[in-house]
Parts: sequence; structure tokens; C-alpha cells
Amino acid sequence: MFTPDPIPRPNGPPASSTPLGDYLSEEHHGVDQAYAVLPRSLAESMPLPWQRHMRELLAEFHQAFGHLKWPVYRVVPTRYERLVDLDEEQLAEIGYTMEVDDTGELEYRSRDGVPIEHPEQQRVLVPCLDPIPRRHGGSRGST
Repeated sequence: MFTPDPIPRPNGPPASSTPLGDYLSEEHHGVDQAYAVLPRSLAESMPLPWQRHMRELLAEFHQAFGHLKWPVYRVVPTRYERLVDLDEEQLAEIGYTMEVDDTGELEYRSRDGVPIEHPEQQRVLVPCLDPIPRRHGGSRGST
């Protein structure tokens, strides 16, 4: 029998049509605008049921996108530092220079020679030691 009462709607926001994109848009370790990086040592130390599930998801992912021409990715651990806190070697490594201008002030320049305004407010990514321990032993693909 039909009721004249309206159908009850679930409380809360509607389900998203982009749940992974929504999650990755939030601030998370290993995620930026273009990539989501999983440290292999942490993934391989997950509980066995998680590893099995992750393996199946990755296998489906690679099957679906294996036809694309994939580059080789090199992941470099980095951290944000203030430009003015870097030494000359660190500046050179990330493509910046520091020199004394005609007035005796330090002047910072980007790789293309453009002066950096307000270098004390400029934060840049600088390579650092990886704080996540690597697995020791005979893992495949290690160099």
C-alpha cells in the first residue's frame, strides 16, 4: 500500500561522484596537485589483508592504464624551507642564486635570472633525507 508521506532522505551531504579526487584534494602526506606517492616500505608493511586488497586495486589500475606510454618516475623527498635560510649549495641545487647587489644587499634570483621580491617570504622545496625507513633485504627493483 502506498503512503502519502514523503520518502525519507538520508541525513548528511550527498555522496560524491569523485570520492578519490575529494580525498586527494585534502592535505595528506605524499599528495600534491599532480601525484599521490606511497612509500613502498610502508605499503609492504601493511597488514596482509590490506596488502592483498592494495595489490588487487593496483593490478586493476595497471590493467586499465597499461596501454599508456608511462615515463619512469623519480621521487625525491623534499621539505619546504624559507629561501633566505638556504646556503649557496642548496640554492644552486634548486636553481636559485644569491649575490650582493650594488647597494650591498643580498639579492636572490630564480633559474631564469629574475630577481625574487621578498625572498624572506618565499618558501621553496629543498631535497632532504628520507625520514621513512626503507625495507632492508632482497626487495625487487632496488638500486
